[in-house]
Amino acid sequence: MAEVEEHVELKFRIYDGTDIGHGTYASSTTVATIKQRLVAEWPQDKSVMPKIVSDLKLIHAGKFLENSTTLAESRVHVGDDPGGVITMHVVVQPPVANKKTDKDQDEMRKNNWCSCTIL
Repeated sequence: MAEVEEHVELKFRIYDGTDIGHGTYASSTTVATIKQRLVAEWPQDKSVMPKIVSDLKLIHAGKFLENSTTLAESRVHVGDDPGGVITMHVVVQPPVANKKTDKDQDEMRKNNWCSCTIL
């Protein structure tokens, strides 16, 4: 007798309180797969938009979920909220821009000086 795969109902809350990606997901679904769906379904009218999967971070129960883990491995269970929808938070965090040049760093040092005198 084959085991029935567990499913969980999820929705994802973005920075402005909007919920996206509401649906039922198999417990074997990876976090990376969910992120791909969220990038594809991201509302176009938002000021902050992810371009790629690595721009997104998913948070569940106070922990960032790793791309390679499944929902089951991340301990997202139907039993967490019987008969309800589990809400995860989504953070858009694009990669850090190019490193500042030496000239930019020198300019910052000149502007960040203190004129305090310790006696």
